[in-house]
Amino acid sequence: MKCLRFHAAGGTGICLQAVRGAVDDTYRAVVLDPALKERSRYPLPGIPTRARVSPSGRLVAWTVFVGGDSYASASFSTRTAVLDTATGRLTTSLEEFRVVKDGKEYHASDTNFWGVTFSRDDRHFYATMATAGRTYLVRGDLTARTVTTLHENVECPSLSPDETRIVYKKRVAGAPADAPWHEYALDLSTLRETALAESRSVDDQAVWLDDRTVVYSLPGDYGADLYSVPADGSGAPERLLTAALAPAFLK
Repeated sequence: MKCLRFHAAGGTGICLQAVRGAVDDTYRAVVLDPALKERSRYPLPGIPTRARVSPSGRLVAWTVFVGGDSYASASFSTRTAVLDTATGRLTTSLEEFRVVKDGKEYHASDTNFWGVTFSRDDRHFYATMATAGRTYLVRGDLTARTVTTLHENVECPSLSPDETRIVYKKRVAGAPADAPWHEYALDLSTLRETALAESRSVDDQAVWLDDRTVVYSLPGDYGADLYSVPADGSGAPERLLTAALAPAFLK
C-alpha cells in the first residue's frame, strides 16, 4: 500500500495516493479496513497534504492543495473534505460550512481550511482557517455545519488525547519566509500558549504519542525523520525514527 499521506485510528485507515498517468498524475483517497484492504475510494482535486481519522474510526478528513504546493507560499489554496464512513456522507469542502468569526457570522471568498483534528464525540473537530492574510484555530460542528474561531495564528492543530490542549505550528516574527514556524501548545480552557522546546521550523501536523509527548517530522537525509518533544515546553527534542513521516499510534 503506497501512500503520499496516511493515518489510521479505530480500525479505519486513510491513504492518499498518486495515480501515475502517461501525461498527468491524478490523486485519490482510499479508505482502508484494519487489514489495509480497500473499503472505498474518492477522487481528489489536488495534491494531498494532510489526512486524519477520528479516534473511533468513523470520520475521515483529508486536505489537498488545489493551488500552490506549500504552506509557506503566498498563493496556496486548499480544499478539505470530511467523510462519515458510517453513512457515506461526504462533505467535499469545509468552505460549505457557516463561519462565525469573533462572535459574528463571517463571509469571505478567500477562506481556506486545513489540518483537521477530531474530538472523540464524532461531531466536533478543530482545524485551521485562513482568511485576509491571517490564520485561526476554529472549532467545527459537523451537525450544525459551522466553524467558530477560537485563537489567531494557528496552523495544523492536533488535539491531545485528553482533549485539553492543541499543539500547532505558529508563525513567529523574524523567522525566514520559507521556515516561519515554531511549535506551541494551547490550553483550550485558558487559551494560554506554551512554546515547545523544538527550535527548528516544523512544517507538519504533529501527532500525540500520549498525553505528554508529541511527534513530528523534520527534513532528513532520506526525506524526513521523526522527532518527539514534551508538550509542556520542557525537555529537548529527540530523534524517534529515521526516514519516516506522518505516524499513526494505534491504541
